[in-house]
Amino acid sequence: MARLLAILLSLLVATVHAAEQPAVPDFTTVVSELSRQGEALLADYEPTRGLDAADGFSGLYFDLFEGSGMELAVGMEDPALKSELEALFSRVIGLASRERSQVEVAQAWQALRDRLEQVAATQQPADTGFWGLLVQALLILLREGFEAILVVTALIAYLRRQGAERQLGVVYQGVGWALLASLLTAWALNSLFQLSSANQEGLEGVTMLVAAGVLFYVSYWLISKCEAARWQAFIEGRIDRALSRGSLFALGAAAFLAVYREGAETVLFYQALNGQANGQWQPLALGFVLATAILLLIYKLMQAASFRLPIGLFFSVTALLLYYLAISFAGGGVLELQEAGWIGITPLQNVPSITWLGLYPSLESVSAQVLLLLPLPLALLWWWRSRRQLQMEYGE
Repeated sequence: MARLLAILLSLLVATVHAAEQPAVPDFTTVVSELSRQGEALLADYEPTRGLDAADGFSGLYFDLFEGSGMELAVGMEDPALKSELEALFSRVIGLASRERSQVEVAQAWQALRDRLEQVAATQQPADTGFWGLLVQALLILLREGFEAILVVTALIAYLRRQGAERQLGVVYQGVGWALLASLLTAWALNSLFQLSSANQEGLEGVTMLVAAGVLFYVSYWLISKCEAARWQAFIEGRIDRALSRGSLFALGAAAFLAVYREGAETVLFYQALNGQANGQWQPLALGFVLATAILLLIYKLMQAASFRLPIGLFFSVTALLLYYLAISFAGGGVLELQEAGWIGITPLQNVPSITWLGLYPSLESVSAQVLLLLPLPLALLWWWRSRRQLQMEYGE
């Protein structure tokens, strides 16, 4: 473990220094220019030329909000706020592309502008000293890594509860490959491919949707094992069949995607933080090591807690957690694809933006989540019937 940590830390330092480091953006200046250009676009807006206006507002997002480094800086401090601002940009772009009235577009633009101005007034980043950099490096990895730890812990605990310790390597391999892929992706995006901002958003969106699909499958697979796990006689001698090649691949893929989704973004955050460090790499390295140690401790505690839960409850909670993450990833993935311009945006009225649930007010985003929710009643009915059948068979 120590050797793996040393390798990852060295790769992280190399990746961080391989890219040109961004300067700390001045939020006030960026928002002022966004407001000026946005007001000009709104003044010239006509529904018959809505697509041109949509392209203009999309340019504001990529060239100013993201191009200035403000999006990355906001994401480092508050990922939920970053998603909220992305959703507000998407609403303006969507209304314009659908050739809605000037009043509707103006209302959406005003909501975005007000929020941007509020962020500029309250969230302006500043150069920090040793301890400030250390705390930021610590919090970035803790925040980004915790969600991945939840998934990995659930998968490993499942295998152990099933008595399939020899299969743990599949999950560990998925994690290891994801860490390596995260570093290589961040390095490649900055040094080799120089993908446009839109294509980077699209890549993240595709990754999230694939992760949503895999987690959706794994969650329903766990539901199918939930009741069987309550009856030891039912599962004795069936572990090898339950953990088939396809199921093991799904578990490894779920671990890979959960870590990879967070990993590449974490490296990009560290690159941005390194731009504020003025050559001080020590606090970044120390924050990384401390955060890694804390995540390992959290992993151990969660593992221990999982063995104290009744096995039926454990499987139900694990399936529910992965199902929630699948729904959240689906909504967020669609939002990223909309920002990239790969799919359309149909704004919905009276639908709130709930970032922790991945709920954003567009028909496409909501539809993706509804699609994952549709099988739930059938799954619950199947689960109830399976439970009744087992109760009759084993006399409980």
